[in-house]
Amino acid sequence: MAAMFEENGPSTHVSHLVSSPSQARQKLEGLLNKNMRIRMTDGRTLVGLFLCTDRDCNVILGSAQEFLKSTDTFSQGEPRVLGLAMIPGHHVVSIEVEADSLEDTQGFGVNH
Repeated sequence: MAAMFEENGPSTHVSHLVSSPSQARQKLEGLLNKNMRIRMTDGRTLVGLFLCTDRDCNVILGSAQEFLKSTDTFSQGEPRVLGLAMIPGHHVVSIEVEADSLEDTQGFGVNH
């Protein structure tokens, strides 16, 4: 399972809203070094460790792998190893955090 964050509004997968900037910062700090899957506007998907973000919603992933959009819905194809990758915030469609990564994170609500 994964928690999903949509760029264009809150997702139904997150059970409560962040009410202050300090709470938002705590949530982001809790996601550091967690595995994330980021879907981009061009159909590519990047998977890697969340290292940082900025005010423009740019995201830095470490040990990133790129998966191209496949015409066959059953196969993702071979990943391309990127290493350190920066994803511009305006290209982010959605971000998913792997549930295994969240088991150690307390206070982060995920609907099943």
